[in-house]
Amino acid sequence: MKRFLITSLLLFCTMMLYAQNITLPKPQTTGGKPLMEALQDRATNRNIAEEPLSQQHLSNLLWAATGVNRPDGRMTAPTASNNQEIDVYVFLSQGIYLYDVKNHTLELKVTGDHRAAAASQGAPSGALLVYVANFERMGRYDEANKEFYSATDTGFVSQNVYLYCASEGLATVVLGRVNRAAVIEILGLQNCKVILGQPVGYPGV
Repeated sequence: MKRFLITSLLLFCTMMLYAQNITLPKPQTTGGKPLMEALQDRATNRNIAEEPLSQQHLSNLLWAATGVNRPDGRMTAPTASNNQEIDVYVFLSQGIYLYDVKNHTLELKVTGDHRAAAASQGAPSGALLVYVANFERMGRYDEANKEFYSATDTGFVSQNVYLYCASEGLATVVLGRVNRAAVIEILGLQNCKVILGQPVGYPGV
């Protein structure tokens, strides 16, 4: 019993140690496969290993998805009228993080592993990216255009992720069946729409 309590305490302390904001390493913005080779290798792979992505891979992945690539703050993925309304939430085993595009950091939002709750098709392995449109940044659009442009802009982000994975030999798949209500509740979101999920990780054996 004593050994069990000690082990449980160590596991709890380990989770608390990692469940904090994450300062990502500087993204590697050179190298990789040429574009045409990445397009040739782009594919869906649902077989994702449990091994967590390295912080460098996670840094590169998020920068490729929607990172800042110009001094004026514009990003790798276009958005309508530069609204930059697509937020990327990263579901990891220790918590849910919001990708802070400008500072290139992960801001802890909720502790714990919520990947199974977010995905309607079973708990995904690897890092689960969930794309959320913040409609407050699209104030000049009516509801129909908010729906249309946020969906289009999410497609750009998702394709960037696909191409990065193709370049780096990572596995990914888009999840249309996301438990949107659960994500909204867990994160306490308002005036937002959960659009897609996309787990990313090392290929499974």
